[in-house]
Amino acid sequence: MTIYFYGADEIPHGCFSNFSAHAFSADGLRWPTSEHYFQAQKFAGTAHTERIRRAPSAMQAAVLGRTRSYPLRRDWERVKDDVMRRAVYEKFMQNQEIRVILLSTGQQELVEDTTTDHYWGRGSTGTGKNMLGRILMRTRTRLAGDDKA
Repeated sequence: MTIYFYGADEIPHGCFSNFSAHAFSADGLRWPTSEHYFQAQKFAGTAHTERIRRAPSAMQAAVLGRTRSYPLRRDWERVKDDVMRRAVYEKFMQNQEIRVILLSTGQQELVEDTTTDHYWGRGSTGTGKNMLGRILMRTRTRLAGDDKA
């Protein structure tokens, strides 16, 4: 069975969205959502990073992160998957109530059900890379191993 997710308000799988309000700590700072962390890392080492971290909502963090008024870090395309892996892992590692939800999905496939994103989601044709879903499944495996240790 496949679990499709998208909106942060969907129960019980809305926590899989980067917009879900599950804060975590990374790099010595508190991040309101994984979206805040991900978008801010596009501008690591600049003042724009802090603007994004302090954005009042995940949507505003996304808008600030998608602006091209500031240059992206040069290695962004190379590191973006690792940045997302870190954000997702820390979010689920530090929030037990959603870690339980992720682990309860067992071996089910997780798919970000968006028609507009062929990289992070399944895209309009259903043949997108689904990188967020793949990262969630990899995180689930990693956390399941941590729980057994």
